[in-house]
Amino acid sequence: LQHGEPLFKHINHLYAEHVGEKVTMKLPRPMMNVVNGGKHADSGLAIQEFMIFPKFESFSDNLRAGAEVFHTLKKILKDMGMTTAVGDEGGFAPRLPKVKDTLDVLVQAIEEAGYTGQIEFAMDSAASEFFGTKDGAKSDSHYLIDGHNLTSAELVTFYGDLIDNYPIVSIEDSHSEDDFAGFIAMQSAYGDTLQLVGDDLFVTNKKRLQMGIDQKMGNSILIKVNQIGTLTETFETMALAKQNNFTTVISHRSGETSDTFIADLAVGTAAGQIKTGSLSRSDRVAKYNQLLRIEEQL
Repeated sequence: LQHGEPLFKHINHLYAEHVGEKVTMKLPRPMMNVVNGGKHADSGLAIQEFMIFPKFESFSDNLRAGAEVFHTLKKILKDMGMTTAVGDEGGFAPRLPKVKDTLDVLVQAIEEAGYTGQIEFAMDSAASEFFGTKDGAKSDSHYLIDGHNLTSAELVTFYGDLIDNYPIVSIEDSHSEDDFAGFIAMQSAYGDTLQLVGDDLFVTNKKRLQMGIDQKMGNSILIKVNQIGTLTETFETMALAKQNNFTTVISHRSGETSDTFIADLAVGTAAGQIKTGSLSRSDRVAKYNQLLRIEEQL
């Protein structure tokens, strides 16, 4: 309150200066990471994050739905004999055999919680982590997922099968960070209907983002302030994304604290989406509570 206004309003004024026009603030839709795989777990699942993405009008309704699905999922996993301890982003790490098995369990949790048709799916593949061959040797075009070695092009087809069968609306880092041809193929195939997010690909860097824009490598960017280093650079990157009709997703990091800055950042910049884990662990819940307080003020 040093400037006599809440942080999210101060951010809004600063960001408006960078984009050169008024920015109407709004609460973000939460991408809630409820099942962990990849380097975030030892479950064997290749995909790093499976997220539920509620689509109600208000943030509080989205949060309530996400919380109810999360606790329904816990009961289902417990009944299956799976562990229900949570990882550092608050999600479960069940030993489910394949990607589709995980998505099936999420569909079941949504149905049992009474939210069929009201919650979509988002995934963070973090494909750099399963880029390689079965013997562990790196290859320029192979991905190990669900026990299969897939080329970059075959991985696009793999995603297509998931998109056809589940309510997936967003995929982050579909390919390894330097597999530019893979990102271009994904954008060509699904860019008109799917949000294709770059994290490892763009690293909140406007030079990397400009490359992605020029070569049509995606249509969305993950925003991590401490990845690029300064708030000014963050605003510049977000402004570039906005100018080129890229969506933005404000994101936490692994090993978070209870600092709530990114909640105010998401609202002040009208990013529209936030990733800050599931609704468990105080470092994750703190951001959701701050967004609820901001919703009351707005």
